[in-house]
Amino acid sequence: MDSTETVPALDLRISIEDTEPLIWRRLLVPEALTVEQFHLVVQAAFGWENRHLYGIQTTDRTGRKRTITDPDDGQDGFRAEAPSGVVLSELLDPAKAGMAFDYDYDFGDNWTHHVELVGSGKLNPAELRFVDGANRGPVEDSGGPFGYRQLMEALADDHHPEHSEARSWTFQVTGEFRPFDPTALDPEAINRRLRMLSLQWWPQPLTDQERSMALGPILWFLHAASGDGLELTKDGYLKPAVVKQALEELGWDSRIVGKGNRESQTPPILELRQHMLDWKLLQKRKGRLLLAPRGRHYIGRPDELWDYVVETIALPEHPAVYLTTRLYLDWLISGIAPPLTERVDVIRSELEAAGMVTRSGHPVPAEWAIDIDRTVRWNLKCLQLMGPKKNYFDRALVTDGGLKFALQARELAGQHVPEGLLLPR
Repeated sequence: MDSTETVPALDLRISIEDTEPLIWRRLLVPEALTVEQFHLVVQAAFGWENRHLYGIQTTDRTGRKRTITDPDDGQDGFRAEAPSGVVLSELLDPAKAGMAFDYDYDFGDNWTHHVELVGSGKLNPAELRFVDGANRGPVEDSGGPFGYRQLMEALADDHHPEHSEARSWTFQVTGEFRPFDPTALDPEAINRRLRMLSLQWWPQPLTDQERSMALGPILWFLHAASGDGLELTKDGYLKPAVVKQALEELGWDSRIVGKGNRESQTPPILELRQHMLDWKLLQKRKGRLLLAPRGRHYIGRPDELWDYVVETIALPEHPAVYLTTRLYLDWLISGIAPPLTERVDVIRSELEAAGMVTRSGHPVPAEWAIDIDRTVRWNLKCLQLMGPKKNYFDRALVTDGGLKFALQARELAGQHVPEGLLLPR
């Protein structure tokens, strides 16, 4: 955000040692950032997924040796400090360019990030900035620099004996359909992930534009159904012209295959309309789709509509849907989600960890988890929470308004845990 006030910042160059070609980032971050926050900044800048422990061993600006480790490390014998209690300005003197420390991530693969102070700088309050860099971050669990080089060699050579296995494994871990390119770098995506962190650490009020964008699909239907409402076909579907208009005006053309003029073959519009009915914002009467009393109340009160939708999504009646919703909110907020191929298994695991079983005492079946996953996904897809993708292969990231929605929903969900539900740690 633009401001006449600024905060002192550190200009850092961070390189992952022993990578070829060298993987590095240059970042501008506030001096007052804690090591815990710095860890998450590094994760965002390099595309790591925060799956493993981390730590720093260094000599600080006063000459004192410091060991700072992940609180989950459990190595009390080291007399390690908690990352949340140490700020970067304790380790680096802004006036002494060249000072450095090593940040280690994943003690099994041993990814050592050399953090060098380039100099000092200024930032707007609530800002984290990517300045420059080269090459995509490594793949999680790829075996450290040596293992990652072997993986790149196998992926780059169609005739390599391990090529097919490497492709399959990489897709499983990353969920990326695109051809693997170790030199790829997306500054916009990095800055977007940094922005997501800054909004969590330094919250900003929801703007009218952010609210309108996130609620866009719901507001479109409320306005379309106002007055005399929308005429339905004899089978109870929206007229083809309305379906096509909705797709075009909501920018959802890319979500469907075909002409997009039959609601029964256009899941985004069909699901949105059904949710509007389930949420009692719309009603069917005499072959028309009309505003329900609740819809008439909210159509001119977007701030109240926002709170209503947040509560509706954050607090579903069924505990399994509630728990899965919390998972999805965490994934939205962190920008890190399991690959689609693993998502149902993750949901089943979380449900079992919460003590959920069938009436006969058996684990939750996969088909149940699939149905729960679909319910939660469509609840969120009826909103416009994600930004546009530059191309088919890119991963969409949450917008500012979408992040604020997810943060508010997660906070509300945390205040109203269903009785008797054991939340996984």
